Amino acid sequence: MKLVPFNRKDLIKRTSAFDSFYDVLDDFFSDTPNVRRNLTHDTFKMDIEEKDNEYVVEAELPGINKEEVDIQLDDGRLTISIKREESKDIEEKNYIHKERRYSSMSRGVYLENIVNNDIKATLEDGVLCITIPKQEKTEEVKKISIE
Repeated sequence: MKLVPFNRKDLIKRTSAFDSFYDVLDDFFSDTPNVRRNLTHDTFKMDIEEKDNEYVVEAELPGINKEEVDIQLDDGRLTISIKREESKDIEEKNYIHKERRYSSMSRGVYLENIVNNDIKATLEDGVLCITIPKQEKTEEVKKISIE
């Protein structure tokens, strides 16, 4: 019973009404039709590289404008949020077609020893790149005397 074709696993394990809702949101962010993924397990991809003096965070956001992205840094926690709204109103001779979509995604990560100044973010070709400077670690050994 455990041998299930890879492309049919999603069809078998669906247990709630929200699964189809997540598929609609995922299809909204996809350029290709008929892509079915579950957002509970798959959001936008994010890579974090730690260098000697900075962190470099890259997030894949194809088709997203910079106005739709919100980046916040709160006490070492970096949060990238996307909110997207789209509406279409087509009025032809014999019919009216209206569509509205709203979707949002968010990812967060905690980064140690960061400096809140000189943070830079760019969005080019669907890749968001955030550079966050780090403080230098000072490892002090403190001798404690016994009273």
